[in-house]
Amino acid sequence: MDASATLALLLAAVIDGAEARPDAEATAAILEGAARFAAERLAPLAPVSDREGCALAGGRVRTAPGHAEAWRDFAAEGWAGLTAPAEAGGSALPLALASAVQELTDAAHPAFGMLAINARCAIRLLERHGPEAVRAAWLPRLADGSWAATIAISEPGAGSDVGRLRTRAERGADGTWRVTGEKCWISFGDHDLAARIGHFVLARPRGAPPGTRGLSLFLVPSNREDGARNGVAALRLEEKLGLHGSPTCTLAFEDAEAILIGEVGRGLPTLFAMITAMRLGVAVQGAAVAGAAAGLAEGYARERLQGGDPAATPVPIAAHAEVRRLLLAARAATEAVRLIALQAAAWVDAGDAGDAAAAARAALLLPVAKTLGAEAGFDNAHRAIQVLGGAGYVRDWPAERMLRDARVFALYEGTTAMQGLDLLFRRTPAADGAVLRDTLAQLAPAPDLAALVLDTAAALAEATPRAREGAAVPFLRLVGLAAADGLLRRAAARAGPLAPRYAALAAFHAAEAGSRAALLAARCRRADLDAAYDAAFEP
Repeated sequence: MDASATLALLLAAVIDGAEARPDAEATAAILEGAARFAAERLAPLAPVSDREGCALAGGRVRTAPGHAEAWRDFAAEGWAGLTAPAEAGGSALPLALASAVQELTDAAHPAFGMLAINARCAIRLLERHGPEAVRAAWLPRLADGSWAATIAISEPGAGSDVGRLRTRAERGADGTWRVTGEKCWISFGDHDLAARIGHFVLARPRGAPPGTRGLSLFLVPSNREDGARNGVAALRLEEKLGLHGSPTCTLAFEDAEAILIGEVGRGLPTLFAMITAMRLGVAVQGAAVAGAAAGLAEGYARERLQGGDPAATPVPIAAHAEVRRLLLAARAATEAVRLIALQAAAWVDAGDAGDAAAAARAALLLPVAKTLGAEAGFDNAHRAIQVLGGAGYVRDWPAERMLRDARVFALYEGTTAMQGLDLLFRRTPAADGAVLRDTLAQLAPAPDLAALVLDTAAALAEATPRAREGAAVPFLRLVGLAAADGLLRRAAARAGPLAPRYAALAAFHAAEAGSRAALLAARCRRADLDAAYDAAFEP
């Protein structure tokens, strides 16, 4: 069963809350169409963008050959507006189905897919917080791909430490806003795929207090309605390890006209409507690359003949025990993060429909999904290189490109450490731990694994804040093991013709998870690292 059919089956039978909208036949048709576009249009462009990259000249970015035409056709087929409201020309599809589509397209060309993630997340933000006139102007054009969007947070002196942002906003006597400052690490910060780009910029109005509470959110168009540039210029195009087809820019804003989104001083909470969806998008990126790398390794291992009886025909390398271990690990990781990302998306959908408990579960699972997806993409690319041997190390095969592309997934939209802190300090204590208990009850991992998570959470609740900080990432990975265990078990029970496959993967994962879970729990209890650090790194 190919990836599109597997995803359709999972949405119909395994992912709670994703089975009803749209129906199974329509879901299968959408996913088949996405897989076809990915194979025919995107996969051939991935090596082109990796080789050619993007170029900055005269303050404007040119993307790799073929990408403007591919984006035009991608948008024309409706893929850019999957989640946009119908009244804006979109398909109003649930985020779970859009995430499955994203997995298929990102498996072919993750750099290209980043522009679609930006648009989808901007649509979500504007639906919830955009002024009526802004929604009327921007939603249809984001949905049809003629306009694009970015998220502009980081600055040269302030990355994860958002409260130190210095970009300023000034309100004129006529009530209009203007933004001045510099932002960096802006994916698709400038490009030739759309006529206008809307930058969602965090800035500090004059007189606002320091820290995150002084920040407001603004939409800064790249150009004015008459087509003139709006005080936004691309200063630099980063030379990156991977994702060469995605232009990562440093942008200068100089007295740029801006539109306030949400309330003054509520910029970061407002922007989280976009950040949350982008973190889910990164989880799906990771699942996509993980699946592509696993598939590459599986195919190579079946065809490559090495070893066996010297007097007989060589055997496929898939016959060797270590190769089988690598292939099982890669496939189990792929299916686990795929299931976690889809379930998180389905809970976001349910939350959007008014289910507060589902929204809380989604908020707890998203940092897990983002981290595990990011790591699975990189780890599976590493495994694929190992299976391919020397072939994996050269550019004739895509494994090394997958490795380079996937490395950034654990960095952008919040590093692994930030995801761990969010989970342990904000999500786990919510409602006196009731959200964590409810999430584990819904995921239904092995009882001893669920108990270990809850016991560890209880122990950490009594620890010092500094000790909890050191335990945040191990605790996140412990929760991730439980989520993967529960969802793989669920797939083994519900996935129909794929049930035997999921049962085997669930058993493989469970055999690995037991010792890893105990180790992670022990790390959580020995998380005060300061004494060891001070002794090891004397001033």
